[in-house]
Amino acid sequence: MKMTRKIPATMFSQHPDHASKPYWLSQPFIQTHNELEECYLMFKEMGAQEMMWDWEGKHVDESVVEKLLGKYSDYFRVNPIGEKLFLTFRVPNPRIESGYRLGRAFMAILSSQHLAYNAGFLLPPLFEVVLPMTESAQEMLAIQKSFERISKAASISFGSNGFNKQEIEIIPLFESVETILKSGKILEQYLEILQDRFGKHVIYLRPFIARSDPALNSGIVPTTLAIKWALSEYAKLAKKKRIDIYPIIAPGVLPFRGGLTPHTTGEFMSEFAGIRTLVIQSSFRYDFPIGSVKSSIKKIIRELPQKEPTLLTKNVLEEIRTIIPFFEKPYKETIEKIAPLIERISVFIPQRRERVQHIGLFGYSRSVGKVKLPRAIGFTASCYSLGIPPELFGTGRGIKLAKKKKKIKIIETLYKSLRPTLKRAGRYLRKESLKEFGLKEIEEDIKIIEEYLGEKLGPKTKSEKTHGELVARIIHQLKVGINPEKEIEQAAKLRKSIG
Repeated sequence: MKMTRKIPATMFSQHPDHASKPYWLSQPFIQTHNELEECYLMFKEMGAQEMMWDWEGKHVDESVVEKLLGKYSDYFRVNPIGEKLFLTFRVPNPRIESGYRLGRAFMAILSSQHLAYNAGFLLPPLFEVVLPMTESAQEMLAIQKSFERISKAASISFGSNGFNKQEIEIIPLFESVETILKSGKILEQYLEILQDRFGKHVIYLRPFIARSDPALNSGIVPTTLAIKWALSEYAKLAKKKRIDIYPIIAPGVLPFRGGLTPHTTGEFMSEFAGIRTLVIQSSFRYDFPIGSVKSSIKKIIRELPQKEPTLLTKNVLEEIRTIIPFFEKPYKETIEKIAPLIERISVFIPQRRERVQHIGLFGYSRSVGKVKLPRAIGFTASCYSLGIPPELFGTGRGIKLAKKKKKIKIIETLYKSLRPTLKRAGRYLRKESLKEFGLKEIEEDIKIIEEYLGEKLGPKTKSEKTHGELVARIIHQLKVGINPEKEIEQAAKLRKSIG
């Protein structure tokens, strides 16, 4: 069966990582009711081909399609959602977030289908959902079955009004290094179950590889190596099953969360060749000059579909599995040691969007080893605000062991931008922080990394030096009990991202 739908090269998200105020708003905090206008403007002005509407752990406007088609009807008549432009719900995973939010998301999808049908649109506006923290084919199938049940119940209870779509397509989001490594097998099992049990042949898949959360849990080197393996496996699976696979990745601006900026789009697309959709987060859109943002979006749309993945052998997987603990173990040891520091400063990180409140210190938190941490943006923001970029945690000790075991060459072959990544992160290092907090392990990492790079880490430009001065003030204010939020925000604006 021929693939007919358009695959977006750009998906804009609601990640709350911007430091500056959006160009269309008078304040940096984006309230839920502002997101409707944001969605329209990103489509109309910024080159978004797809918008991700995030139900996972945040407040969301449930009547988004009705309001878009009502308020901006002239635009969406010419650019129909579901045909030329796309809106994709990121729904809660019921294994993680129980309750009725998933059901509410499904009812919003169904009601939007009826609304669009009655308004004369030929295709349903919403037909895919992102499933976070996917760990198995069974989870993907369970969500589809749940949607089918709710769709049938809604049709019986309220009537189909001439239109009733009972299927939803799943975009599985893989969020840990281990799950990313086995994601190719998960997809293959999913395809086989659909074929064997239901006689259904899938035309395409859009696997979604997380970038921030695996880094939060395992560090940047294990994350990058796992992604390279996954992209290779998807390409081989596509050929084996004779389907199209269009991988998605969601990088942030700072290197720890991916390092995608308007200035690094070419480097990023080459590093992660094989990706077909890039998720453009808030800091990319709002912390850089609008001209360079628009130019970069056009570059992504033009060039991303042309980048082909590198195919790797099973021997490379064995090498990757050998190498990952070199970096992951010292990274996690460091995280467990600095967790109290992160806890102390994270409460002062400026918020940028409305989130659902959850029980617990960090709300919708993540676990690393024995400790709870804020989500990736808050964690990254906390580390940078203390002058200790998390890209460096455990990386030096990992490099040392990789050299000893003669594995450094394969790392450099797979992770071509490792050196520039460490250099960029290192510009926001404040070495005095290491001594003030007694972080001897990170001091060891820094020494090894500097030897590896052949240069000293630390600020180079006037802006980076000012950032270091702000970090010193933040630390002083923490010690004497003064709220450092103003200085945290100023530093974030200098590095062009909250976290």
